[in-house]
Amino acid sequence: MNRVYPVDLPRFLGQFRFAGGRIRSVRMRYLSAEELTADLRLLVRRPGRSPGETSPPVPLRIRLLGVSEFRFQKRPGTPGGRIPDFRIGYFGDSYFINLDAFMLAPGETPKLHDFRASEAYVAGRELWWEESRSNGAAERDQPGE
Repeated sequence: MNRVYPVDLPRFLGQFRFAGGRIRSVRMRYLSAEELTADLRLLVRRPGRSPGETSPPVPLRIRLLGVSEFRFQKRPGTPGGRIPDFRIGYFGDSYFINLDAFMLAPGETPKLHDFRASEAYVAGRELWWEESRSNGAAERDQPGE
């Protein structure tokens, strides 16, 4: 897996087009009695080289280590599974990932309260990612392997 440091966030976000993608699964698990981990499996696209160009879907796995807070809820009558908007922020010593849309004015930067107001967010100490294998091979359990 590839680690994302705070200075790498713009480059990482530029590699994929998250909005309009799909949430395939969210898995929360304890690596130890005190270490909670979140694995997000998403289906996203690469940005097109020209307007209107589409690319094939890319299966992406994002892992957050040291999860300190999260919320995943679906309200009745709202569609699920789609990613209407995707944001990552780094506040203090934690990455915050938001998987649902929240309205911001043009040019406005999301603040911590915008992430916590979301119905689908997770916060953790370390952020890792990889393009998932589609052949069903066994997953790696450790982030740096």
